[in-house]
Amino acid sequence: MDASERRTALEGSGDSQRGSVSSTAARHLEVLVYLVNNSVIQISVESLTSLTAGELGRTLREVLQLPDQAQEIFALWLTSPFLELQLKPKHLPYKLCRQWPDLLYRFTKCPVDDIVHDEPSLQFRKNVFFPKGKELQIEDEGILRLLYEEAKFNILQGRYPYDMEDCLRLGALACRIELGPFDQDQHNPAFIREKADLFLPAHLCKKHGGFLAVLRSRGAKPHSYEEGLLGSFRQLVDDAACEESEALKLHYRAYLEKCHLLRYYGSAMFTGEIDKPAQSFLHRNGRKLVTIAISLDGVSVMDSKEKCVLLALCFHELSWEYTASEDEDTADILWLEFDGEEGGAIVNKLLKIYSKQAELMSGMIDYCIDFNTAVEMPSAQDATATKPPRPKGKRGKLQRQNSVVCNRIQQLSTIDYVEEGKEIKRVKPKRAASFFTRQLSQGPASYSAVEVTETLEQG
Repeated sequence: MDASERRTALEGSGDSQRGSVSSTAARHLEVLVYLVNNSVIQISVESLTSLTAGELGRTLREVLQLPDQAQEIFALWLTSPFLELQLKPKHLPYKLCRQWPDLLYRFTKCPVDDIVHDEPSLQFRKNVFFPKGKELQIEDEGILRLLYEEAKFNILQGRYPYDMEDCLRLGALACRIELGPFDQDQHNPAFIREKADLFLPAHLCKKHGGFLAVLRSRGAKPHSYEEGLLGSFRQLVDDAACEESEALKLHYRAYLEKCHLLRYYGSAMFTGEIDKPAQSFLHRNGRKLVTIAISLDGVSVMDSKEKCVLLALCFHELSWEYTASEDEDTADILWLEFDGEEGGAIVNKLLKIYSKQAELMSGMIDYCIDFNTAVEMPSAQDATATKPPRPKGKRGKLQRQNSVVCNRIQQLSTIDYVEEGKEIKRVKPKRAASFFTRQLSQGPASYSAVEVTETLEQG
Protein backbone atom coordinates (compact mmCIF):
# COMPACT_ATOMS: atom_id res chain seq x y z
CA MET A 1 0.00 0.00 0.00
CA ASP A 2 1.59 3.34 -1.04
CA ALA A 3 1.21 6.67 0.74
CA SER A 4 -1.87 7.80 -1.21
CA GLU A 5 -3.66 4.51 -0.57
CA ARG A 6 -2.85 4.73 3.11
CA ARG A 7 -4.24 8.22 3.36
CA THR A 8 -7.43 7.11 1.61
CA ALA A 9 -7.81 4.32 4.15
CA LEU A 10 -7.25 6.76 7.01
CA GLU A 11 -9.85 9.21 5.80
CA GLY A 12 -12.46 6.47 5.84
CA SER A 13 -11.76 5.49 9.46
CA GLY A 14 -14.23 6.14 12.26
CA ASP A 15 -14.28 3.24 14.72
CA SER A 16 -12.83 3.48 18.24
CA GLN A 17 -12.79 1.73 21.57
CA ARG A 18 -12.37 4.75 23.78
CA GLY A 19 -12.58 8.39 22.91
CA SER A 20 -13.81 11.79 23.95
CA VAL A 21 -15.22 12.96 20.63
CA SER A 22 -16.85 10.49 18.23
CA SER A 23 -16.99 10.73 14.45
CA THR A 24 -20.54 12.11 14.73
CA ALA A 25 -19.60 14.52 17.49
CA ALA A 26 -20.98 17.54 15.61
CA ARG A 27 -24.48 16.26 16.36
CA HIS A 28 -23.77 15.63 20.04
CA LEU A 29 -23.47 18.11 22.85
CA GLU A 30 -21.45 16.01 25.28
CA VAL A 31 -17.73 15.69 25.84
CA LEU A 32 -16.02 13.10 28.01
CA VAL A 33 -12.87 14.21 29.82
CA TYR A 34 -10.73 11.65 31.66
CA LEU A 35 -8.70 12.26 34.79
CA VAL A 36 -5.45 10.38 35.33
CA ASN A 37 -7.16 8.03 37.80
CA ASN A 38 -9.43 7.00 34.91
CA SER A 39 -12.55 8.66 36.31
CA VAL A 40 -14.69 10.36 33.68
CA ILE A 41 -16.30 13.78 33.68
CA GLN A 42 -19.15 14.40 31.26
CA ILE A 43 -19.59 18.00 30.12
CA SER A 44 -22.48 19.38 28.08
CA VAL A 45 -21.56 22.01 25.51
CA GLU A 46 -23.51 24.10 23.03
CA SER A 47 -21.20 24.16 20.02
CA LEU A 48 -18.75 21.32 20.01
CA THR A 49 -17.09 22.04 16.66
CA SER A 50 -16.02 25.56 17.66
CA LEU A 51 -15.22 24.78 21.31
CA THR A 52 -11.61 25.65 22.22
CA ALA A 53 -9.46 23.80 24.72
CA GLY A 54 -9.36 26.97 26.84
CA GLU A 55 -13.16 27.17 27.02
CA LEU A 56 -13.51 23.47 27.77
CA GLY A 57 -10.83 23.71 30.45
CA ARG A 58 -12.66 26.58 32.15
CA THR A 59 -15.89 24.57 32.26
CA LEU A 60 -14.04 21.54 33.58
CA ARG A 61 -12.43 23.54 36.38
CA GLU A 62 -15.88 24.78 37.40
CA VAL A 63 -17.21 21.22 37.52
CA LEU A 64 -14.23 20.12 39.63
CA GLN A 65 -14.58 23.24 41.80
CA LEU A 66 -10.97 24.21 41.31
CA PRO A 67 -9.74 27.78 41.91
CA ASP A 68 -8.56 30.04 39.10
CA GLN A 69 -4.98 29.07 39.95
CA ALA A 70 -5.63 25.70 38.28
CA GLN A 71 -5.69 27.39 34.86
CA GLU A 72 -1.89 27.59 34.71
CA ILE A 73 -1.28 24.27 36.49
CA PHE A 74 -3.32 21.92 34.30
CA ALA A 75 -3.97 21.50 30.59
CA LEU A 76 -6.05 19.34 28.29
CA TRP A 77 -4.24 16.54 26.47
CA LEU A 78 -5.18 14.31 23.57
CA THR A 79 -3.79 10.89 24.38
CA SER A 80 -3.79 7.35 23.05
CA PRO A 81 -1.34 4.44 23.43
CA PHE A 82 0.52 5.81 20.39
CA LEU A 83 0.74 9.57 20.89
CA GLU A 84 0.32 12.22 23.62
CA LEU A 85 -0.20 15.88 22.77
CA GLN A 86 -0.76 18.81 25.13
CA LEU A 87 -3.30 21.26 23.70
CA LYS A 88 -2.92 25.01 23.68
CA PRO A 89 -5.94 27.07 24.83
CA LYS A 90 -6.69 28.08 21.23
CA HIS A 91 -6.76 24.51 19.88
CA LEU A 92 -10.07 22.97 18.82
CA PRO A 93 -10.28 19.47 20.37
CA TYR A 94 -12.98 18.32 17.95
CA LYS A 95 -10.93 19.34 14.92
CA LEU A 96 -7.80 17.63 16.25
CA CYS A 97 -9.75 14.45 16.99
CA ARG A 98 -10.87 14.38 13.37
CA GLN A 99 -7.26 14.88 12.28
CA TRP A 100 -5.93 12.20 14.63
CA PRO A 101 -5.32 9.54 11.95
CA ASP A 102 -3.17 12.00 10.01
CA LEU A 103 -1.24 12.89 13.18
CA LEU A 104 -0.59 9.21 13.89
CA TYR A 105 0.51 8.64 10.31
CA ARG A 106 2.94 11.56 10.54
CA PHE A 107 4.35 11.11 14.04
CA THR A 108 4.18 7.37 14.78
CA LYS A 109 5.11 4.03 13.26
CA CYS A 110 1.61 2.61 13.81
CA PRO A 111 0.40 0.03 11.31
CA VAL A 112 -2.51 1.28 9.22
CA ASP A 113 -4.92 -1.05 11.02
CA ASP A 114 -4.03 0.54 14.36
CA ILE A 115 -4.34 4.04 12.95
CA VAL A 116 -7.78 3.29 11.55
CA HIS A 117 -9.15 2.03 14.87
CA ASP A 118 -7.36 4.35 17.28
CA GLU A 119 -9.18 7.36 18.68
CA PRO A 120 -7.76 9.72 21.31
CA SER A 121 -9.29 10.55 24.65
CA LEU A 122 -9.27 13.99 26.22
CA GLN A 123 -7.31 13.98 29.47
CA PHE A 124 -6.99 16.67 32.14
CA ARG A 125 -3.50 16.63 33.59
CA LYS A 126 -0.46 18.68 34.54
CA ASN A 127 0.76 21.41 32.24
CA VAL A 128 4.33 20.54 31.20
CA PHE A 129 5.30 24.20 31.47
CA PHE A 130 4.17 24.73 35.06
CA PRO A 131 7.40 24.84 37.13
CA LYS A 132 7.52 22.14 39.78
CA GLY A 133 9.03 24.63 42.23
CA LYS A 134 5.63 26.32 42.45
CA GLU A 135 3.75 23.11 43.25
CA LEU A 136 4.77 23.05 46.90
CA GLN A 137 3.29 26.53 47.36
CA ILE A 138 -0.20 25.33 46.43
CA GLU A 139 -2.75 25.34 49.24
CA ASP A 140 -5.85 24.02 47.49
CA GLU A 141 -6.44 20.38 48.44
CA GLY A 142 -8.21 19.56 45.15
CA ILE A 143 -5.23 20.70 43.06
CA LEU A 144 -2.76 18.85 45.27
CA ARG A 145 -4.84 15.70 45.02
CA LEU A 146 -4.84 15.79 41.21
CA LEU A 147 -1.08 16.38 41.09
CA TYR A 148 -0.54 13.51 43.53
CA GLU A 149 -2.77 11.18 41.49
CA GLU A 150 -0.81 11.94 38.33
CA ALA A 151 2.58 11.51 39.97
CA LYS A 152 1.50 8.21 41.53
CA PHE A 153 0.18 6.94 38.19
CA ASN A 154 3.51 7.65 36.51
CA ILE A 155 5.42 5.95 39.33
CA LEU A 156 3.21 2.84 39.26
CA GLN A 157 3.36 2.57 35.47
CA GLY A 158 7.16 2.85 35.43
CA ARG A 159 7.01 6.07 33.43
CA TYR A 160 9.03 7.64 36.25
CA PRO A 161 11.76 5.05 37.02
CA TYR A 162 12.63 4.96 40.72
CA ASP A 163 14.52 2.60 43.00
CA MET A 164 12.60 0.18 45.22
CA GLU A 165 13.80 1.94 48.36
CA ASP A 166 12.27 5.21 47.19
CA CYS A 167 9.12 3.53 45.88
CA LEU A 168 8.55 2.04 49.32
CA ARG A 169 8.59 5.51 50.84
CA LEU A 170 6.23 6.81 48.17
CA GLY A 171 4.04 3.74 48.63
CA ALA A 172 3.85 4.39 52.37
CA LEU A 173 2.67 7.95 51.72
CA ALA A 174 0.06 6.60 49.30
CA CYS A 175 -1.09 4.11 51.96
CA ARG A 176 -1.51 6.91 54.48
CA ILE A 177 -3.41 9.07 52.00
CA GLU A 178 -5.76 6.35 50.79
CA LEU A 179 -6.06 4.04 53.81
CA GLY A 180 -5.91 6.55 56.63
CA PRO A 181 -3.56 6.38 59.64
CA PHE A 182 -1.74 3.08 60.24
CA ASP A 183 -3.86 0.47 62.05
CA GLN A 184 -1.90 -2.42 63.53
CA ASP A 185 -4.92 -4.73 63.50
CA GLN A 186 -6.02 -4.08 59.91
CA HIS A 187 -2.84 -3.20 58.04
CA ASN A 188 -0.89 -6.47 57.93
CA PRO A 189 1.23 -8.11 55.16
CA ALA A 190 -1.72 -10.10 53.78
CA PHE A 191 -3.84 -6.94 53.51
CA ILE A 192 -1.05 -5.02 51.79
CA ARG A 193 -0.27 -7.92 49.44
CA GLU A 194 -3.80 -7.78 48.03
CA LYS A 195 -3.52 -4.06 47.36
CA ALA A 196 0.17 -3.85 46.44
CA ASP A 197 -0.55 -2.77 42.86
CA LEU A 198 -2.23 0.37 44.24
CA PHE A 199 0.95 1.53 45.95
CA LEU A 200 4.01 -0.05 44.27
CA PRO A 201 5.14 -0.50 40.62
CA ALA A 202 4.30 -4.04 39.53
CA HIS A 203 7.63 -4.55 37.72
CA LEU A 204 9.59 -3.89 40.93
CA CYS A 205 7.43 -6.24 43.00
CA LYS A 206 8.10 -9.03 40.49
CA LYS A 207 11.85 -8.42 40.61
CA HIS A 208 11.93 -8.54 44.41
CA GLY A 209 9.75 -11.62 44.87
CA GLY A 210 9.40 -15.12 43.50
CA PHE A 211 12.23 -17.62 43.37
CA LEU A 212 15.00 -15.17 44.24
CA ALA A 213 13.39 -14.42 47.59
CA VAL A 214 14.06 -18.01 48.63
CA LEU A 215 17.80 -17.63 48.09
CA ARG A 216 18.35 -15.28 51.01
CA SER A 217 20.68 -16.14 53.85
CA ARG A 218 19.65 -19.09 56.00
CA GLY A 219 18.02 -18.34 59.31
CA ALA A 220 17.19 -14.77 58.29
CA LYS A 221 13.57 -13.76 58.13
CA PRO A 222 12.61 -12.86 54.54
CA HIS A 223 12.07 -9.12 54.13
CA SER A 224 9.48 -8.84 51.39
CA TYR A 225 8.25 -5.65 49.82
CA GLU A 226 5.06 -5.96 51.90
CA GLU A 227 7.07 -5.74 55.11
CA GLY A 228 9.14 -2.87 53.77
CA LEU A 229 6.01 -0.99 52.78
CA LEU A 230 4.37 -1.65 56.15
CA GLY A 231 7.49 -0.54 57.98
CA SER A 232 7.54 2.79 56.14
CA PHE A 233 3.76 3.17 56.59
CA ARG A 234 4.05 2.53 60.33
CA GLN A 235 6.62 5.32 60.68
CA LEU A 236 4.24 7.97 59.30
CA VAL A 237 2.86 9.56 62.45
CA ASP A 238 0.75 12.70 62.18
CA ASP A 239 0.66 15.54 64.66
CA ALA A 240 -2.26 14.84 66.99
CA ALA A 241 -3.39 18.46 66.70
CA CYS A 242 -3.38 18.36 62.89
CA GLU A 243 -6.76 18.03 61.19
CA GLU A 244 -7.12 15.32 58.55
CA SER A 245 -7.43 17.80 55.66
CA GLU A 246 -4.19 19.52 56.68
CA ALA A 247 -2.48 16.17 57.23
CA LEU A 248 -3.45 15.10 53.71
CA LYS A 249 -1.98 18.30 52.26
CA LEU A 250 1.30 17.58 54.02
CA HIS A 251 1.39 14.04 52.62
CA TYR A 252 0.49 15.22 49.09
CA ARG A 253 3.38 17.69 49.23
CA ALA A 254 5.73 15.06 50.65
CA TYR A 255 4.89 12.71 47.76
CA LEU A 256 5.35 15.46 45.16
CA GLU A 257 8.55 16.73 46.76
CA LYS A 258 10.12 13.29 46.52
CA CYS A 259 9.04 12.99 42.88
CA HIS A 260 10.57 16.40 42.20
CA LEU A 261 14.01 14.82 42.69
CA LEU A 262 13.48 13.09 39.35
CA ARG A 263 14.57 15.17 36.38
CA TYR A 264 11.80 13.68 34.26
CA TYR A 265 8.98 14.62 36.65
CA GLY A 266 6.27 16.47 34.73
CA SER A 267 7.79 15.61 31.35
CA ALA A 268 6.17 15.19 27.98
CA MET A 269 6.87 11.62 26.84
CA PHE A 270 7.95 10.51 23.37
CA THR A 271 8.94 7.16 21.90
CA GLY A 272 11.98 6.20 19.84
CA GLU A 273 14.78 3.72 19.31
CA ILE A 274 18.54 3.78 19.74
CA ASP A 275 21.26 1.45 18.47
CA LYS A 276 22.36 -1.24 20.90
CA PRO A 277 26.10 -1.39 21.66
CA ALA A 278 27.96 -3.79 19.41
CA GLN A 279 27.93 -7.34 20.77
CA SER A 280 30.71 -8.47 18.47
CA PHE A 281 33.28 -7.01 16.11
CA LEU A 282 31.00 -7.22 13.07
CA HIS A 283 27.41 -6.38 14.08
CA ARG A 284 25.41 -3.94 16.23
CA ASN A 285 22.72 -6.36 17.38
CA GLY A 286 19.65 -4.28 16.58
CA ARG A 287 17.94 -1.40 18.36
CA LYS A 288 16.54 -0.71 21.80
CA LEU A 289 13.10 0.83 22.42
CA VAL A 290 13.39 3.98 24.51
CA THR A 291 11.18 6.64 26.04
CA ILE A 292 12.38 10.24 25.73
CA ALA A 293 11.16 12.54 28.51
CA ILE A 294 11.48 16.29 27.97
CA SER A 295 10.70 18.77 30.74
CA LEU A 296 11.78 22.22 31.86
CA ASP A 297 14.70 20.48 33.61
CA GLY A 298 16.17 18.78 30.54
CA VAL A 299 16.10 15.62 28.44
CA SER A 300 16.06 12.04 29.72
CA VAL A 301 16.37 8.85 27.66
CA MET A 302 14.95 5.76 29.40
CA ASP A 303 14.94 2.07 28.61
CA SER A 304 11.27 1.29 27.94
CA LYS A 305 11.63 -2.37 28.90
CA GLU A 306 13.99 -2.23 31.87
CA LYS A 307 12.42 0.95 33.33
CA CYS A 308 15.74 2.68 33.98
CA VAL A 309 17.52 5.86 32.92
CA LEU A 310 20.11 5.59 30.17
CA LEU A 311 20.93 9.27 29.86
CA ALA A 312 19.71 12.40 31.67
CA LEU A 313 21.00 15.84 30.72
CA CYS A 314 20.21 19.43 31.58
CA PHE A 315 19.86 21.73 28.60
CA HIS A 316 23.23 23.40 29.26
CA GLU A 317 24.88 19.96 29.07
CA LEU A 318 23.88 19.20 25.48
CA SER A 319 23.56 20.29 21.89
CA TRP A 320 20.95 18.77 19.64
CA GLU A 321 19.72 18.61 16.06
CA TYR A 322 16.77 17.21 14.16
CA THR A 323 17.25 15.44 10.84
CA ALA A 324 14.25 14.69 8.64
CA SER A 325 14.18 11.47 6.66
CA GLU A 326 13.65 11.63 2.92
CA ASP A 327 11.58 8.43 3.11
CA GLU A 328 8.21 8.97 4.83
CA ASP A 329 8.23 5.36 6.06
CA THR A 330 11.61 5.82 7.77
CA ALA A 331 12.01 7.41 11.18
CA ASP A 332 13.53 10.86 11.51
CA ILE A 333 16.52 11.37 13.81
CA LEU A 334 17.07 13.45 16.93
CA TRP A 335 20.77 13.84 17.67
CA LEU A 336 21.97 14.53 21.22
CA GLU A 337 25.55 15.66 21.74
CA PHE A 338 27.16 15.74 25.18
CA ASP A 339 30.49 15.48 26.98
CA GLY A 340 31.82 12.08 27.97
CA GLU A 341 34.96 10.04 28.43
CA GLU A 342 36.75 7.54 26.23
CA GLY A 343 40.00 5.94 27.27
CA GLY A 344 40.25 8.29 30.24
CA ALA A 345 40.02 11.45 28.12
CA ILE A 346 37.17 13.92 27.59
CA VAL A 347 35.44 13.54 24.22
CA ASN A 348 32.25 14.60 22.48
CA LYS A 349 29.60 11.88 22.38
CA LEU A 350 26.80 11.76 19.85
CA LEU A 351 23.62 9.75 20.47
CA LYS A 352 21.33 8.96 17.56
CA ILE A 353 17.61 8.60 18.41
CA TYR A 354 15.38 7.21 15.66
CA SER A 355 11.81 8.46 15.97
CA LYS A 356 9.01 9.81 13.82
CA GLN A 357 8.44 12.17 16.77
CA ALA A 358 11.92 13.70 16.40
CA GLU A 359 10.45 16.92 15.02
CA LEU A 360 8.13 17.22 18.02
CA MET A 361 11.00 16.56 20.43
CA SER A 362 13.24 19.16 18.82
CA GLY A 363 10.46 21.74 18.97
CA MET A 364 9.81 20.84 22.61
CA ILE A 365 13.46 21.41 23.53
CA ASP A 366 13.39 24.76 21.74
CA TYR A 367 10.26 25.82 23.58
CA CYS A 368 11.53 24.69 27.02
CA ILE A 369 14.76 26.66 26.61
CA ASP A 370 12.87 29.78 25.50
CA PHE A 371 10.41 29.35 28.38
CA ASN A 372 13.20 28.98 30.96
CA THR A 373 15.03 31.98 29.55
CA ALA A 374 11.91 34.15 29.78
CA VAL A 375 11.13 33.03 33.33
CA GLU A 376 14.68 33.47 34.59
CA MET A 377 15.08 37.02 33.24
CA PRO A 378 15.15 39.09 36.47
CA SER A 379 12.78 42.03 36.66
CA ALA A 380 13.86 45.33 38.17
CA GLN A 381 12.00 44.81 41.43
CA ASP A 382 13.33 41.35 42.18
CA ALA A 383 16.81 41.61 40.67
CA THR A 384 18.30 41.57 44.16
CA ALA A 385 16.03 38.82 45.46
CA THR A 386 17.72 35.62 46.53
CA LYS A 387 16.50 32.19 45.58
CA PRO A 388 15.34 29.97 48.44
CA PRO A 389 17.97 27.38 49.38
CA ARG A 390 17.51 23.87 48.03
CA PRO A 391 16.73 21.16 50.56
CA LYS A 392 20.00 19.54 51.61
CA GLY A 393 20.81 15.88 51.56
CA LYS A 394 18.24 14.78 48.98
CA ARG A 395 20.17 14.75 45.72
CA GLY A 396 22.70 12.34 47.15
CA LYS A 397 20.10 9.61 47.45
CA LEU A 398 19.82 9.52 43.66
CA GLN A 399 23.50 8.61 43.33
CA ARG A 400 23.40 5.22 45.09
CA GLN A 401 25.22 2.47 43.25
CA ASN A 402 23.22 0.77 40.49
CA SER A 403 20.35 3.24 40.92
CA VAL A 404 17.86 3.15 38.07
CA VAL A 405 17.93 6.96 37.95
CA CYS A 406 21.66 7.24 37.19
CA ASN A 407 23.14 7.54 33.71
CA ARG A 408 24.18 4.31 31.97
CA ILE A 409 26.51 5.67 29.31
CA GLN A 410 28.07 2.23 28.87
CA GLN A 411 24.74 0.93 27.55
CA LEU A 412 24.63 3.55 24.79
CA SER A 413 26.03 3.15 21.32
CA THR A 414 27.45 6.62 20.66
CA ILE A 415 29.67 8.23 18.06
CA ASP A 416 32.77 9.76 19.68
CA TYR A 417 34.31 12.47 17.54
CA VAL A 418 36.08 15.78 17.11
CA GLU A 419 35.62 18.33 14.36
CA GLU A 420 38.45 19.49 12.13
CA GLY A 421 37.43 21.88 9.40
CA LYS A 422 34.50 20.27 7.61
CA GLU A 423 35.54 16.72 8.45
CA ILE A 424 34.27 14.75 11.42
CA LYS A 425 36.98 12.47 12.79
CA ARG A 426 36.61 9.66 15.26
CA VAL A 427 38.25 10.30 18.56
CA LYS A 428 41.30 9.20 20.23
CA PRO A 429 40.86 12.08 22.52
CA LYS A 430 40.72 15.35 22.79
CA ARG A 431 37.60 17.37 22.39
CA ALA A 432 36.27 19.58 19.63
CA ALA A 433 33.77 22.33 19.05
CA SER A 434 30.14 21.28 18.85
CA PHE A 435 28.99 19.61 15.66
CA PHE A 436 25.62 21.34 16.03
CA THR A 437 24.61 24.98 16.15
CA ARG A 438 21.45 24.35 18.20
CA GLN A 439 22.39 24.65 21.84
CA LEU A 440 21.65 26.81 24.84
CA SER A 441 23.00 30.26 24.01
CA GLN A 442 22.19 32.04 27.27
CA GLY A 443 22.94 31.33 30.89
CA PRO A 444 25.65 29.16 32.44
CA ALA A 445 26.83 26.30 30.29
CA SER A 446 29.10 23.46 31.32
CA TYR A 447 29.13 22.10 27.78
CA SER A 448 32.31 23.62 26.33
CA ALA A 449 34.23 23.61 23.09
CA VAL A 450 37.37 21.54 22.62
CA GLU A 451 40.65 21.88 20.83
CA VAL A 452 41.64 19.56 18.00
CA THR A 453 44.96 17.80 18.26
CA GLU A 454 46.97 15.92 15.71
CA THR A 455 46.55 12.59 17.52
CA LEU A 456 43.26 11.75 15.81
CA GLU A 457 42.26 8.75 13.76
CA GLN A 458 40.06 9.04 10.71
CA GLY A 459 36.52 7.63 11.41
